Amino acid sequence: MERASYLIKLSRPRFWFYLAGPIIVAVAYAASDPSELITFTTVGMFLYFLAPANIYLYGINDLFDADIDQENPKKEEKEVRYRGQGYVPYIVLGSGAAMFLLFPFIDTAAWPWLVLYIILATEYSAPPFRFKTSPYLDSISNGLYVLPGVAAYVAVSGTHPPAEVVVGAWLWAMAMHTFSAIPDIEPDRRAGIDTTATALGKQNTYVYCIGVWLISALAFSFYSLYSGVVIGVYAALAAGIMISSVPIDRAYWWYPYINTVVGAVLTLWALLNLIPPSTLI
Repeated sequence: MERASYLIKLSRPRFWFYLAGPIIVAVAYAASDPSELITFTTVGMFLYFLAPANIYLYGINDLFDADIDQENPKKEEKEVRYRGQGYVPYIVLGSGAAMFLLFPFIDTAAWPWLVLYIILATEYSAPPFRFKTSPYLDSISNGLYVLPGVAAYVAVSGTHPPAEVVVGAWLWAMAMHTFSAIPDIEPDRRAGIDTTATALGKQNTYVYCIGVWLISALAFSFYSLYSGVVIGVYAALAAGIMISSVPIDRAYWWYPYINTVVGAVLTLWALLNLIPPSTLI
């Protein structure tokens, strides 16, 4: 039980929907019939990216950041520190490898998206690239969070999602990652870690995130004005936090809830188009 509790905390339960949520949204937009919403493939992908994928993503991070995390105050309360437990690397690597069990049940056109996901999820934290220590590459590589959704869209529809949606979603993930790095600016600087946030500084990082979210909203607007307006809320929220007295360390923890609400709004819009309420009466 102690090991299970540690692994759950390692996987950051507050952020589980960051990988699994895009699958729900993507399936809702990809489905052409309600029968395509809940299938062995969609449920299997959702369950994998809900927990095992998070154990791998954050486990790799913790394994290679053990020394750096000694300076990170988030590890005191919200998260856990890796302290060299021998079983952890095996569980983490097994959780990553488990993704390939999905392949026989998924359209081959979705495979490259999943392979790209596992590469970025690994190299964000692990050598030789370790993107998290390179300003701007750390931000760009975090488009990995939308790749499960892209793969799910392909698995359901058999076609790739619109380019403007992929671009918009990737930009959204870039801004979300960099925004979440603002509380880590000082710990990262003390540990000698270079990130987009440490390079820009606090105020300029806010400006960067607002700008990227605005471009993301514009990209989504080419798909639908509705989705562009919804994503534009992120830029407005970041601007509000920047000019307010709300500490970023506090605001940061609002976003799992904000992202869940935004994902639900986008999903419900798709479901209303797929299953008009008039057909249920």
